[in-house]
Amino acid sequence: MMRLGGILFISAEDPEAFAEAHVRQGYRAAYCPDIPLSDTARIQAFRAAFAKRDILLAETGAWCNMVTPDETERRQNIAKTCDKLALADELGALCCVNFIGSVAPGEYRKPVDLSEDAFALAVETVQTILNSVKPKRAKFSLEMMQTQFPNSVESYLRLIEAIDDERFAAHIDPVNIVLSLREYYDTAALIRDCFARLGRWIISCHAKDIILRPGLALHFDETRPGTGVLDYRTYLSCLKALGRDVPLMIEHLPNAEAFDEARDYVISVEEEMEE
Repeated sequence: MMRLGGILFISAEDPEAFAEAHVRQGYRAAYCPDIPLSDTARIQAFRAAFAKRDILLAETGAWCNMVTPDETERRQNIAKTCDKLALADELGALCCVNFIGSVAPGEYRKPVDLSEDAFALAVETVQTILNSVKPKRAKFSLEMMQTQFPNSVESYLRLIEAIDDERFAAHIDPVNIVLSLREYYDTAALIRDCFARLGRWIISCHAKDIILRPGLALHFDETRPGTGVLDYRTYLSCLKALGRDVPLMIEHLPNAEAFDEARDYVISVEEEMEE
């Protein structure tokens, strides 16, 4: 049975109640609650509450631009990311995930963000974070993104080789590396390639879907699992074939009802595969 998780739209004030709510939702994995790193008693309470129910704490998310050209902001964002990685380590979570960000001001859609200089800065930034935090359990990983590194299996492999640190792991989101109609019309091949070449490093995965909108310009949208073209049978098969607990975390949905619908769809695919 897969380690599926998602966001709960409830208070995380009480560790026991929050963990039990995941059980009621049918989740076997969870996003880490946002706890100050200094609150060691609360960290231990959450860790114990989830462990007691065999719910895997999957990931903390830093979600900030780590390579912004604004030096003050960059230092703040690096510090935030270090704190999130340290929190994941203290909670016993699998990883902290962040996107690398943009080396140019404005939106993350600048050609310079896929340059060799940007690649080198990404490597340096990840190494700085790992050497600062020195996590003992949790890994650090980068979100796959169309407009910045890693934006493909190849670029993820390059990062892993260049960073050269066992504390760096691969985070998988196939939707985020659909870059053309070739990938869109054969997501099964894209997924199999991700797992075939990155499998030994995969630490956590995101669950969403993708759809091509009509019109003369090529336009993809994220959508709820089951309402797009992502091949979830292949996705779940590849996850199972890893032979270890790798969580699949539903994300980017507006409300509890949408998360429930996504959960039910993914579970239904798993059940059909077992028949």
